[in-house]
Amino acid sequence: MTMSGSGGKNRDRGSREYKRKNNVSRRSSERNTGSGTANAARRKHKNRTDNERYCVNERYYAEEGFIFGRNPVMEALKNGRRIEKIVTVKNSEGSIIQILAKAKDAGIPVHYADRKALDRMSGMAVHQGIGARVAPYDYVEVEDILDIAEKRGEKPFIVILDGIEDPHNFGAIMRSCDACGVHGIIIPKNRAVGITETVVKSSAGAVEYVPCAKAVNLVQTIKKLKDRGVWIAALDMDGEIYTKNDFKVATALVIGSEGNGVGKLVKENCDFTLAIPMTGKLNSLNASNACCVVLCEAMLQRRGLR
Repeated sequence: MTMSGSGGKNRDRGSREYKRKNNVSRRSSERNTGSGTANAARRKHKNRTDNERYCVNERYYAEEGFIFGRNPVMEALKNGRRIEKIVTVKNSEGSIIQILAKAKDAGIPVHYADRKALDRMSGMAVHQGIGARVAPYDYVEVEDILDIAEKRGEKPFIVILDGIEDPHNFGAIMRSCDACGVHGIIIPKNRAVGITETVVKSSAGAVEYVPCAKAVNLVQTIKKLKDRGVWIAALDMDGEIYTKNDFKVATALVIGSEGNGVGKLVKENCDFTLAIPMTGKLNSLNASNACCVVLCEAMLQRRGLR
């Protein structure tokens, strides 16, 4: 006889007898109904903010203001950047011991955590066993960059980034700028990456030594630089070979964005365009690589080595 109505099987699907006969466990039932510890944990995790999802314990979050890696933290210490605290793994070794010694001398508190904690704090990025919470990056004014060149008794040597959005590219460019004696970098205030933890890490600490200014309007900034006697060169595909340019004069090199290159208005306001000759199958370089190639040539000329 088939059972139906209020006494049928459908009413008793949640009963103990039904579960025993049909081998339905409490856990599988909870998954299906959306109840139980596992689903409660998922709901709690979903309702957290992005920072809280990386929570390691009651105190540490992967929040803005942290930098990770031995070189970035060491250079921040050397440059006197304000550091609120350092977080490192227990039983530290190698260069971390030197970092902790400097931190102790500077009176900076050190907190210890396990490696998994740092993994979560850094958003699973490479941290090399140490991180630091630092004060926000201090951007400078364009005039400050010109003053740096004047104090060194050198012609201004500036890099202008027109819409670079990849923080790894920006960090690599900063590292090249530090190596080649660039006095400072100018970036747009909007529609471009600023100084982030990824930029700091990619620059291997060079961010502490290369001043960076934000410009509300790049075209107007370029015009002001030209009034100060700075020659503006755009790096693009249709210019003359970069090695023919005289970099010993006051120069600002404009590097375009990864996808669109140098913007039309910006390019129109440049004095000339430079290009890197290509012989391979591809007709362009990554923005940071192209910048490095030209900066090396400029450094050699400015040092009298070319």
